[in-house]
Amino acid sequence: MTVDELRPGLWRWTARHPEWTPEEGGPDGWDAEVGCIYSEAPDAVVLIDPLVPGEDAERDRFWRALDHDVARLGRPVAILLTTHWHERSAGAVRDRYAEGPGAEIWAAPSFATELAVTGVRAFDSGDPLPGGIEALGTSRPGQLVYWIPEHRALVPGDVLLGDGGGGLRVCPDSWLKGPEAPTEVRQALRALLDRPVEMVLVSHGDPVLDEGRAALAKALET
Repeated sequence: MTVDELRPGLWRWTARHPEWTPEEGGPDGWDAEVGCIYSEAPDAVVLIDPLVPGEDAERDRFWRALDHDVARLGRPVAILLTTHWHERSAGAVRDRYAEGPGAEIWAAPSFATELAVTGVRAFDSGDPLPGGIEALGTSRPGQLVYWIPEHRALVPGDVLLGDGGGGLRVCPDSWLKGPEAPTEVRQALRALLDRPVEMVLVSHGDPVLDEGRAALAKALET
C-alpha cells in the first residue's frame, strides 16, 4: 500500500487488487495496484472506490488510520462508486462505520442493482452529493466521473487511465461495448474540458497531479 497526501484533506492510496492475475495486464489490461480516494469534506468523510489492503500488516495500518480520521472528524462516511467493477471493499467500510455518525454507499441507479451489497443509496443526475462532489456522465450507463470542485480534481473510474508516462489515455476500446461506444465516450469526456481541471485521479496507473486539463485534452487527441 502506498499513501500520498495530494492536498490538505485529500489523499490517494493504492492497494493490490485481490482478483488481479498476470492475464489482466498488457496493453488492454490494468495493473495489480489500483488507486482509491479519501477526501475530508465539511459534511462527510468521502471515500471513492475504496479497497482495503489484503495483507495483514497493511490492512491493520489502513484501518487504524481511517478509524482515527473518522473519530477525529466525527462525520458520516460516504462511499462513492464510479462503477460496479469498483465495489471492492465498499461493504466492509460501510459496515465498520455503520454505528456512530453512520456510513452509506452511493451509486448511480444504472449500476446500483449490479452490486453485491444491498442498501445502496442510488442517486439521480443532478442530485447533491456529499462534499459538493458532482457525478458526471460518460455516455456509458455503468460508468461515472466524479468532480471534486474544492480540489479541481476528476476521479474517472475506468474511462481514463494513466498512460505510463505521466499523462492520460482513454480506456481501450475493448473495454467498451458497441461500435459507437469509443466515439461516444470521447465526446462525453470532451465536455470535461470546460472545467478547470488540475488533477485527474485515475484508478489504474499514475495520477496526473497538475495541468490535468492539458493531459485530458492530449488523451482525447489520440
